[in-house]
Amino acid sequence: MIVAALIGVSIVSWLYLLHLEHGMTATGASLGAAMAGAMSMATARGSAATFLLMFVMWWVMMVGMMLPSAIPMILTFATVNRRKRESGRPFVPTAAFVAGYLVVWGVFSLAAALTQSGLDRAALMMPPMRIASTVLGGLLLIGAGVYQWTPLKRACLGKCRSPVDFVINHWHDGRLGALRMGIAHGAFCLGCCMVLMGLLFVGGVMNLIWVAGIAAMVLVEKLFPAGDVIARLGGTLMIGVGAYLLLSA
Repeated sequence: MIVAALIGVSIVSWLYLLHLEHGMTATGASLGAAMAGAMSMATARGSAATFLLMFVMWWVMMVGMMLPSAIPMILTFATVNRRKRESGRPFVPTAAFVAGYLVVWGVFSLAAALTQSGLDRAALMMPPMRIASTVLGGLLLIGAGVYQWTPLKRACLGKCRSPVDFVINHWHDGRLGALRMGIAHGAFCLGCCMVLMGLLFVGGVMNLIWVAGIAAMVLVEKLFPAGDVIARLGGTLMIGVGAYLLLSA
């Protein structure tokens, strides 16, 4: 039941993104061009509503990209509480943990929307909502690739890949405790994946093929047996592509 609900939420998130794309392209303009234009108008008019649309777009995207990879952790939390309920002990709904997890990615989405707004004001964005500078794109790729090899990346990825260990070392009772646990796990996932999310600015924030590729990378890193090795291999590839972009600029 929980797995079906989580997958359902992820599917709805992707359908929303596809709906945005269809709605924009139906008018003869690409989604990136339309949203970039909207962002420019927001900058000129100070439109809070348009910025809110950008923030929601980012948050929905993060839900669609990150929630599937968090399923093992969420199921572990749910299993512990189910056993508590069966033994007559106090338990909390899984939704409290999930809420904490999504709050972290909501904060990230706000930061991402603010970053995109700043890049747009600096005339560094172009359709489909990607960085116009090849040099900056290359530097971002190299930075992301190097980060894949850092101790911080390995530590955060290890937490994401070990649900049982996380439960043992970070358990808190009650609804507030579940919320705290969700926030803590979300923070580890943020430390693991936030640099990868920054690459959305390289390939296009709403280039859904690029978005799906990064989501797949996150899923492989966190769930596959050799995910940590794949993360470093992916980092090497990012460094190589980034160097190529710099040399071709």
